Amino acid sequence: MASIGVGVIGCGYFGAEFARILGGMEDVRLAAVCGGGNRDLRGLADMLRCDAESDADALLRRADVDAVVVANPNHLHKASVIAAASQGKHVFCEKPAALSLTDCMEMVNVCRENGVRLMLGHILHFLPGIGQVKAWVAAGELGTLTTVHAARTGWEDARPQSAWKGNRAQSGGQLFHHIHELDLLLSLMGPVERLVMLGDRGAHREEHGFSGEDDVLLLSLRFKSGALGTLYYGSSYRRGEHYVKLNGTNGSVWVDWHQSAIEFRKVGEPPVRVGINGDAQEDEQRAAWFRGERGGGVVFGSPEERPPDFLRTPMKREMLAFLAAVGGKSIETDFQALFDGTAALRSVAVAEASMRSAAKDRMIKLTSDCFDCDYNGK
Repeated sequence: MASIGVGVIGCGYFGAEFARILGGMEDVRLAAVCGGGNRDLRGLADMLRCDAESDADALLRRADVDAVVVANPNHLHKASVIAAASQGKHVFCEKPAALSLTDCMEMVNVCRENGVRLMLGHILHFLPGIGQVKAWVAAGELGTLTTVHAARTGWEDARPQSAWKGNRAQSGGQLFHHIHELDLLLSLMGPVERLVMLGDRGAHREEHGFSGEDDVLLLSLRFKSGALGTLYYGSSYRRGEHYVKLNGTNGSVWVDWHQSAIEFRKVGEPPVRVGINGDAQEDEQRAAWFRGERGGGVVFGSPEERPPDFLRTPMKREMLAFLAAVGGKSIETDFQALFDGTAALRSVAVAEASMRSAAKDRMIKLTSDCFDCDYNGK
């Protein structure tokens, strides 16, 4: 098979690691990287034996680039994806796909019209423990799902200067930037019928380096199945939590990120425990990471550091799935939603509706089952 030429747009914490991963893979040519904020990428490019382009346009004009990884700031995803697809490049786009449903729909449609792959980077689907949870749910092991609760909370210290991740106009706020848990809830529970969210800035103001981002988000959901759910985000919690709890008529699942462990309980049977990463060393690394200085806080990765192994491994699995699809191989059923637009559209649709609910102080009804059409707040 001929090697696939890949370029990386946005070489921050995740983007630079994707470049390293691609640079070490067989049947892949890392052609070029671009976009590192104010950082000089020549060192990274020299190490990976690729070119450092001045901007995305220069990278996309290259004939030796067949596919791109878009890992730049969230508000730039739309322009990069559309530009890449318009030039016939396959696209892997980091989460969130976009900051509005309209933009997301345009991105999906442009990729379809140009016959290129679009894969969304919802990394949780590449963790073996999460795959096991999805398998238990699909097999009916929990019975009828009744409730789901998720939280991703902690404390974030004041920032010396406002960065894009703390600027709601650029990141979308915590619900968009940390959209993983919402994506997982939707993949497990199905479509949302209606929702309501409250949000506020209780502890973090603009003088602390935050630009319009709520530090408490409390979201309540009613799914079309009749099940109920809650999802809490925030950076004003001195005692942080990170979990997903599923309850059904026959059993329950507790995903504990702080312990990197999952516990499944079924009526009449002993508990089953598995690691989130499915690797003892990686699971202990994640648990130690939370026990350490980052344990009670909300911490964003820095471009100057590399992600730990418990992130690098699923990141590599993402790249393998993307490149397999680009190479013409069939897409695994479990990952289909990441390629057909479903995961992108449904998560952005619900996130946007949630932010609208908080802004309007009212319940929002979602009218779309397929996430390909508009919803309204009537």
